[in-house]
Amino acid sequence: MRILIVKLGSIGDIIHTLPSLAAIRRAFPDANISWVVEENVAEMLRGNALIDNLIEVDTKSMRGGMVIEEMLLGLGKQIRNLRKFKFDVVIDFQGLWKSAMIAKLSGARHRWGFSRDGLREASSRVLLTDTVAVPSQINIIHKNLALASGALGFPTTNEIEFPIATKTEHISEAEEIIARTGGNFAILNPGGGWVTKLWHAEKFGRLADRLWEEKGLMSVVATGPRETELARTVAANSNSGRATLAQPSLKGFYELAKKARVYVGGDTGPTHIAIAAGTPVVGIFGPTEWWRNGSPFPADIVVERSDIDCRFDCHRRTCGKWICMDIETETVFDAVSKRLANN
Repeated sequence: MRILIVKLGSIGDIIHTLPSLAAIRRAFPDANISWVVEENVAEMLRGNALIDNLIEVDTKSMRGGMVIEEMLLGLGKQIRNLRKFKFDVVIDFQGLWKSAMIAKLSGARHRWGFSRDGLREASSRVLLTDTVAVPSQINIIHKNLALASGALGFPTTNEIEFPIATKTEHISEAEEIIARTGGNFAILNPGGGWVTKLWHAEKFGRLADRLWEEKGLMSVVATGPRETELARTVAANSNSGRATLAQPSLKGFYELAKKARVYVGGDTGPTHIAIAAGTPVVGIFGPTEWWRNGSPFPADIVVERSDIDCRFDCHRRTCGKWICMDIETETVFDAVSKRLANN
């Protein structure tokens, strides 16, 4: 059987779909499995032994009000060789017009996706041949697993595995950062794709002090290249001097997270990588939902505002209130203490 997975991005989206890849490979060990992904997040999938063909695309040009004909033309040029694989089935985990178009252009006779209520762009349903209905409130990992099992006919599984391939260079990268900490450390991530998802960088600095003074933990403030100022703000607000700044690669971060005592961050890619690494996690969530995007592991903890009435189905990237992430350092520290006690 030749199977095509369509999950383009983001980093978190990729991580959330890895358990489905593992489940498909367990059910069909001899299948030929391909995956279409955005080239800017493809690093998380490169070298993965469960994937026979990694097909990298750049669909950013597909935005900005393009008409369907233009999108089809642009995608067609990028994936002109897709039909050579002669796929039997394609599974669209993304739920967008452009992902459904890729499924259509693949030439597969059977094109599976979520039912209309589960699609991010409901009208993309017209490009699918078959759909799977899933409960409305379900963790995205289990939602993806339900789609995979429904499309391919294997029993639904609760087994969650995150297959990520790393190299010696990624382990060495992590070891260099760990050496600065003495080996007993927490990871703090003040970054995020939306400003509405950010917990205050100043409070991360104060959290680093509490972690050192009461738990003996150094803090690694891990950020991306465009989050340097956030990291500096965290360090400037830590009086203990026990916060070290790092900008690891994605897979270097994965290896780093494996060794951390605890991870603290919002709804962002590194948080999902930390979950995949098996790191004890404390998530700080505001405009998005922990039940959907958070950890599937019961021991992990979320800190969120449950005393406000504007968080239901929010997902705002800008806001006039800025209150859902207004959470005290003490509240987060208490959650970290509880998570550490449950390790």
